[in-house]
Amino acid sequence: MGLDMYLSAERYYWSDELKPEAPNGLPVQSLRVEAGYWRKANQIHAWFVDNVQDGEDECLEHYVSREQLIELRDTCKQVLADPKKAEELLPPRSGFFFGSTDVDEWYIKDLEITVDILDRCLDETLYPPSEWDFFYRSSW
Repeated sequence: MGLDMYLSAERYYWSDELKPEAPNGLPVQSLRVEAGYWRKANQIHAWFVDNVQDGEDECLEHYVSREQLIELRDTCKQVLADPKKAEELLPPRSGFFFGSTDVDEWYIKDLEITVDILDRCLDETLYPPSEWDFFYRSSW
């Protein structure tokens, strides 16, 4: 129980020529992969709520643009370079089993994990921009 956070990448296949086959031989309409997962990284969740979900903290899926992924990654890097900026740029947020609101080593580790996840998502050899869309969802 607690705050679980998921970033999915989805690719739609519009052309029959490009569609892979499922194990049962049927054509695949889309492919969805888990691009990232966090647990109780409440500062990252708060960023998604404020910047992607229009301030609505709900357990629904929301589209995330590449520009938003870049903005979050760059914000994490700013705080990693100067942790004194944490409260200003990525403040922790309390909630139902959201974890600690301290800016400590766990907070910093969540930022490092986030940068790794987002660097991978923004790697155009893995996720070409014209082919993949990203979606964020949380649950608790």
